[in-house]
Amino acid sequence: MKKAIQKKAYSAAAAPVKKTLTVKSKKPAETKSLKKQYLKSDNICKVTFRLPKEAAQDAEMVTIVGDFNNWNMTENRMKKLKNGDFTLTLDLACNREYRFRYLVDANRWENDWFAERYVPNKFGTEDSVVVCMNEQAI
Repeated sequence: MKKAIQKKAYSAAAAPVKKTLTVKSKKPAETKSLKKQYLKSDNICKVTFRLPKEAAQDAEMVTIVGDFNNWNMTENRMKKLKNGDFTLTLDLACNREYRFRYLVDANRWENDWFAERYVPNKFGTEDSVVVCMNEQAI
């Protein structure tokens, strides 16, 4: 009987320990690029602009300023998301290119990190560009 007890104790100690690991499924990475949606009924492109929190650096307010609002620095205020990004969706006329920049806390300019291209401006810096070309309308 003594052997059986020792054998049982040994078997339990020698048995591999099974650990259950809980792995949280990751959400798909949220895209940070400009999102465009062309409306079939109108000659309109819905553009969602997003300034990531890394570019906003604890900003309280961000506005988007560009050709589409005659460079008005207060007209298009962006919404701050819980994750710190700023976003805004605008309806823009198709078959045009628009220069734009972000104005952070009314004192610092930032370009869109995911703009389709950049063009020099008269201030010695560059403007971001979004292209709204509806292939179906051409």
